[in-house]
Amino acid sequence: LSWFINAYTLFASWKATVDRLTGFADALERARAEAQQIDGKREETEPADRLTLQDLALNLPNGSTLLAPTTLELKKGESVMISGPSGAGKSTFFRALAGIWPYWKGKVALPKGARLLFLPQKAYLPIGTLKHAASYPSKEEDKISDEEAREALRAVGLARFENDLAREENWAQILSGGEQQRLAFARAVLNKPDWLFLDEATASLPDDAQRELYELLRARLPQTTVVSIGHRESLAQFHTRRLEWKGSGESSHLAAAPAA
Repeated sequence: LSWFINAYTLFASWKATVDRLTGFADALERARAEAQQIDGKREETEPADRLTLQDLALNLPNGSTLLAPTTLELKKGESVMISGPSGAGKSTFFRALAGIWPYWKGKVALPKGARLLFLPQKAYLPIGTLKHAASYPSKEEDKISDEEAREALRAVGLARFENDLAREENWAQILSGGEQQRLAFARAVLNKPDWLFLDEATASLPDDAQRELYELLRARLPQTTVVSIGHRESLAQFHTRRLEWKGSGESSHLAAAPAA
């Protein structure tokens, strides 16, 4: 009988763990059920030279509006900057385009066969080798040579890590915020996407580093369509078109504005 007394703390810990797991599973099921009720339609269409939004409306899980129904077209080859108040929903807009935000309505027509890469302000860095972190999410890492990876690191200002490609670490804890953003640009150079979405991807870097990285994109990825979210006015000079997020709630919308 003393075994039950001695094991009581283990039972309590086990019960708490089970409660957390079952609660997490229930939350996932509720999220799936809510996602199935969304009226949004996401598809790939021809021609493959544009991304079209038809009556796209963004909402929070509680139903409140982030973006009123908006129709918009982004053309291949142009560079677009999206600006607006903090917390308005700009990052959520990118999440909807990426297919990881379920609370939206309308239609998103993506260019058929195009390779899209989304880089948030703090990009995900998988635990493993530095080469894997730099080439992620490519599934063909073995087709990227070590010299290509080293050259990309040098190009983005991470030359001191060029001999650490095979080093396995939790790079999110090794690299500073600015270094992580530089590594994200190396990821863009190595993956060579057709459409590149940057969500405040240079927020942790000074203006001169921002200029160098955007000029690097122009030189290395001349055919890539770049769409950036940013607050700095200095960012506008690297884009040919500008959209501003104005209003809030039912009056929120994306309006055209001249690029600096």
